[in-house]
Amino acid sequence: MKYQTPITNQIIEISPDSKEDQIIFAVETSCDETAAAVIRNGREILSNVVASQIDTHKKYGGVVPEVAARMHLESIVPVIEEATEKAGIDIKKDVTAFAATVGPGLVGALLVGLNAAKTLSLVHDKPFIGINHLNAHVCANYLESDFEPPFICMLVSGGHTQLIKVASYAEQTILGETLDDAVGEAYDKVARLLGLPYPGGPYLDKLAHEGDKKRFQFTKAKVSEYDFSFSGLKSAVLRVCQQFSPEDLPKADIAASFQKTVSEILLGKTLLAAENFGIKKIALAGGVAANSEIRRKFFEQENKGYEVHAPEFKFCTDNASMVASAAYFQSNTMQNLDVEVFSRVK
Repeated sequence: MKYQTPITNQIIEISPDSKEDQIIFAVETSCDETAAAVIRNGREILSNVVASQIDTHKKYGGVVPEVAARMHLESIVPVIEEATEKAGIDIKKDVTAFAATVGPGLVGALLVGLNAAKTLSLVHDKPFIGINHLNAHVCANYLESDFEPPFICMLVSGGHTQLIKVASYAEQTILGETLDDAVGEAYDKVARLLGLPYPGGPYLDKLAHEGDKKRFQFTKAKVSEYDFSFSGLKSAVLRVCQQFSPEDLPKADIAASFQKTVSEILLGKTLLAAENFGIKKIALAGGVAANSEIRRKFFEQENKGYEVHAPEFKFCTDNASMVASAAYFQSNTMQNLDVEVFSRVK
C-alpha cells in the first residue's frame, strides 16, 4: 500500500513484497497499558515496551478511564524513548512509518497515543498509519513466527469476542461476534462473584485447575451459528453461587465448570467455521487467548489435522508490536492525519 509523508508529500510504499527492510514504530494506549514498539517487516521485534497500570486500577476493581488517560500522559514519552533506545535505531533515518491505535478503546487514553504518533510523523516527515485495535490483535499471530493466512481466528479480549475469517493479510471478515458480554467481561464478572481479585481472568484460570469441571453443567446459549452470548452463562453461575453460603461456596468447581463451558463454545464455533470454509488453520487472539484451558483445547486440534497458532503470552494482551505488524501488513489501516479516535467498533 502507498502512503504519503505529511510535509514533503513523498510516496512511501509499505508491503510484505518489498525487497527492502521496513521498520514501523508503533504506539498503543487503548486502555490501561502504555506501549511502544519497533518492528522490522511486520514480524521481527527490535523493541517492545509496555508500562502496565494494573496495580493502580486494582483498588477500583476495574479501569477508571480518567485515571488511565492521566497515567498515559505521564508514561508516553519515557516509553517511546525506551523503545527507541532498546531498538538501537535512528528514528529519522531508519523508521519507515509511525502507527498508533485509533480504536476501539477509551477515548481519553487513545488520544494520548494517537497524538504522540501523529507528532512523530510530522516532526520526522514519515507516514502516519492508524490501526484498528482488533485487527492488531489478529496480527499478533505474525510476530516472531511464519504463520500466515488463510485461517479462522477466534478473537477473545476484555471487551470483544469475534470469529474472523482471515483470507489474506489485508482481508479480514467478521463472521460472528458476541451479542452481549464479551468473554473477558464474563470472566471478570464471574471472578467477582467468586470473590477473586482484579483482573479476574488470570485468577479464575488458576483456580479452575483445582476444581472439578464436571460438577456443574452450564447450558450454552442458542444463538446463530457464528455469534456468541455469555450473559446467560454469567447469570447461571450467579444462581449456583446463591445456593451456597459464602463459607461453603465451591469456588474451584464453579470456576472449572465455567471455564470448560466457555472453552467448548469458542472451539465449537471456530471448528464449525473452519469446516464450512474449508480452512485447516485456526488461531487465537486477544488477552483471553492467554487462558490455559482455551489454549489447551485449541492446540488439541493439531491431533485432528489442524494447524493451530496463538501468540506468545506477552503478545496476547495489549502491546504495540501487534499494532506495528498490522500497519506493515495493511490490515484495515487509516492514513489520514485527520483521523479521529473511536470508542466502539465501526
